[in-house]
Amino acid sequence: MYIAELARALCFEVPMRPVPLLALRLPQLERIAWREGKRAAQRLERSAARAFLKGARQSLRSGDLLAHDADSDVFVAAALAAPRNADGCERMPTALDCRSALSRIAAGMSIATGLSIETGWTLVRKIERESDLATEVATALERGLREQERYEFFATVGHELRTPLTSIRGYLETLLDGGVDRSTARRFLQTARREALRLGRLVDTMFEFSLLDLSSAPLDATVPDLSRTAAAACEIVSQTASARGITVLNRTQSVSLGGLDEDACLQALVNLLDNAIKYGRDNGTVQIGMERDGPFVRIAVEDDGPGIAAVDRDKIFGLRVRGAGTERPGTGIGLAIVRMIAERAGGEISVVESSLGGAKFELLLPVRAESATAAS
Repeated sequence: MYIAELARALCFEVPMRPVPLLALRLPQLERIAWREGKRAAQRLERSAARAFLKGARQSLRSGDLLAHDADSDVFVAAALAAPRNADGCERMPTALDCRSALSRIAAGMSIATGLSIETGWTLVRKIERESDLATEVATALERGLREQERYEFFATVGHELRTPLTSIRGYLETLLDGGVDRSTARRFLQTARREALRLGRLVDTMFEFSLLDLSSAPLDATVPDLSRTAAAACEIVSQTASARGITVLNRTQSVSLGGLDEDACLQALVNLLDNAIKYGRDNGTVQIGMERDGPFVRIAVEDDGPGIAAVDRDKIFGLRVRGAGTERPGTGIGLAIVRMIAERAGGEISVVESSLGGAKFELLLPVRAESATAAS
């Protein structure tokens, strides 16, 4: 199938449901054509096409669509056929499904050509004309490059965090075993200990991300109750908020999420709340709310600070990138982690202007399949 034909097919499919789009690219093909001639590049392209077709047949389902244009370095697959869970029921493809398929297909293409393969995936939610598909493919490949950067970065960060986390956990356990009488102090210590344990699990997850350990993520990962997880996140940031006189309002509701576990969801919410508290006004307000958006939940974290300039709204989710003119302390990785979590779950993160006057971060996450079916 040609890519234009795939675009026309998606114009009919996407309005009914989001479609995972897998993209692969041979970035060295153009250079080979320039150095060794067009015929040499075409031979490699044909080898890549055969390997792409073979890998896709082994990794994807018969109802999925494949596309590639002659003399192009891009190969595309649309995951239209729904996979099935252990009970034989259809479910939405997960981030794990997409990455696993991409990894296997890319490995075969790399062996066949001897070239490195760029990969990435995205969820197509809107496509109205053929040119939109090229934009989606570019988005998928850009996401893949960002993920590779994150894998390397988190491998380094994880190594640096292990030693202090072990020390924090040891000191907290000693204090707890010593029998602290003041109940409030003990509650704070228990919260800190819980955070140390959770961050320890996060370090392990960082290493899994960096090593592309696709088998480690469970297929049935869920967040049983978003409101409970949001309440835990508000508790974690409560001391930071109180120090600046900031009121944190939790307006979320009970709903189950899919595609990520509770630790990952908690980490994302804590990072967003911590960011809102950091940049909000003294004695101001930060709030977290939610609304349903089809098979997704849109979680909004808002503050009443200075907001984020439109020119910076895409940049701030990059690693070690911070908003222009900010004087608040920080490492510049908190929002990058949120984007990583959202994208691995098949969602996304964006920022707009808040009605409170500051920034409004919108975290889009998938509803657990059973919950979405019940709601519909």
